[in-house]
Amino acid sequence: MPRPTRRTFALAALTALTAVTGTGASRTEPAGAREPERAAGPGDAGRRPAPGAAGGPAGAMRGVWLATVGNRDWPSRPGLTAAAQRAELIAHLDTAVRNRLNTVIFQVRPTADALWPSPYEPWSRCLTGTQGRDPGWDPLGTAVAEAHARGLALHAWFNPYRIAFDTDPAKLVASHPARRHPDWVVAYGGMLYYNPGLPQVRAFVQDAMLDAVARYPVDGVHFDDYFYPRPMAGQSFDDDAAYDAHGGGFPNRAAWRRDNVDRLVRGTADGIRRTRPGTRFGISPFGVWRNAATDPLGSDTRAGVQTYDDLHADTRRWVREHWIDYLVPQLYWNIGLPAADYAKLLPWWAEVARGTGTDLYAGEALYKAGDPAQPAAWQDPAELSRHLALATELPQVRGHVFFAAREVAADPIGAMARVVADHYRQPARPPR
Repeated sequence: MPRPTRRTFALAALTALTAVTGTGASRTEPAGAREPERAAGPGDAGRRPAPGAAGGPAGAMRGVWLATVGNRDWPSRPGLTAAAQRAELIAHLDTAVRNRLNTVIFQVRPTADALWPSPYEPWSRCLTGTQGRDPGWDPLGTAVAEAHARGLALHAWFNPYRIAFDTDPAKLVASHPARRHPDWVVAYGGMLYYNPGLPQVRAFVQDAMLDAVARYPVDGVHFDDYFYPRPMAGQSFDDDAAYDAHGGGFPNRAAWRRDNVDRLVRGTADGIRRTRPGTRFGISPFGVWRNAATDPLGSDTRAGVQTYDDLHADTRRWVREHWIDYLVPQLYWNIGLPAADYAKLLPWWAEVARGTGTDLYAGEALYKAGDPAQPAAWQDPAELSRHLALATELPQVRGHVFFAAREVAADPIGAMARVVADHYRQPARPPR
């Protein structure tokens, strides 16, 4: 089966949306999505040098997601030699520099595994094709050192709860924590997840992620849009036992689940501050918090998925209460789309961020540009450039992040080149 990524999630949400509105749904391609030295150890050694003149203000976010799940962007396939993997990784960093980007958001824990020598979880399958097999080098350590050498910020991107793209625990390496703790695991929708309702699970995934923060001078910690999995017809996420044990005092299961996600967010933020002060924490949720028809505080949208109700992620609260340093809502729709208009969603998020201290960046669907399956707007190389032009009218929007690295490199219709020509004529320092 095609492995779900943030793009297939957006597709599913828009498919549900278009079933009601009749607007054209997008289609995503089937995919896996979101050197011998041991480089860049703990402490500040290896912190990036500032690009350009010494000192000076931080710039706007110009980011790119570099997805590893299912070898989406990197490595191009599992089983490459360490030297070939390293060369491909450095090529992505160089491509970011050529496009005058300043931040790479590197997926280092795609499926409860690791792209560094973690004492908590096995080496990722995307490297060698075999989960738990040492690739012979340290991808995260190398990425940090090589990004900083180029003046790029490097944010480590983690998926907290996803374990596997099938429901057979026996396919996991024997030492996998999910096999040692089967009571932590929920099978749902053809996949395996850690149960967010268990305090011991939240503690474990935080420890596993913070290990990377302790080891490497990463500039940021980044979550994507997967918390509780999206609803599927005829299926239920079986957390009955956890709810019975821990759900007392909540009016319903949904409120308890939202509190579980809130606890993960607050706990991770606290852990980052303790482990490496100054490291930024950001999240890139699906772009609709709630529709206005559901909640008068919501956006003028008709989305089939709402993060508050369906993923139990109160993204608006995280911004308003400044639990996170930045938010990157995935605004993966074109200007004028009736059910989810970029030109309406961006101002809505800007208003949410106003006066909060949480930086707002817009997540941009570069992957749609030139895809013949997408609406006509995405066949125009200037669509994304118009997104950035809209943002200049909203001071709360402090940059953009593009999905994803493969499309930055290929740029089939020149949409990224148009963004660079129109908006990125000079380099900019990474936000901090």
